[in-house]
Amino acid sequence: MLALANSLPGPIATKMAGYIGYEQGGLLGAGVGVFATVAPSLIIMILLLGVIYKYKDSSKVKRLTHYVRPVIAALLGIMAWSFFQESYDGAGIWHTIILTAASFVLLEKVKIHPAFVIVGALTYGGLLI
Repeated sequence: MLALANSLPGPIATKMAGYIGYEQGGLLGAGVGVFATVAPSLIIMILLLGVIYKYKDSSKVKRLTHYVRPVIAALLGIMAWSFFQESYDGAGIWHTIILTAASFVLLEKVKIHPAFVIVGALTYGGLLI
C-alpha cells in the first residue's frame, strides 16, 4: 500500500484519500477517493489549458510559457532527486541502481511508454522489496 501511495501524484491528501477509500470500500473506494481529490484540480487545469490554447499565438502567452518551462524543469529535477534519495534510503543502493538503470534503458533505448515502466517498477518493488 505504501508503494502504491507513493506512486500517486500530488500531496499527502491524495495519498490519504486513496488509503482511507481503500480501507472503507476496497479498490473501488480507493479509486473514488483519489478521483474525488484529484478531479477538481484536473478539471480546472483542462479548462485553463483550453484558454491558453485559444490564445496560443499571443505574444504574452508565448512569453509566459517561455518563462515557465525552466521552472518546471527545475521542479521535476528536484522531485527526481528527492525520489532517488528516498529510494536509496528505503530500498538500498542495489535496488535503486537496478530500477534506475532499467528505467533508463526502457524509456530511452527501448522507447517503452512510461506507464508500463511505472507498473514494472511497482511490480518489482512488490515482489522483491
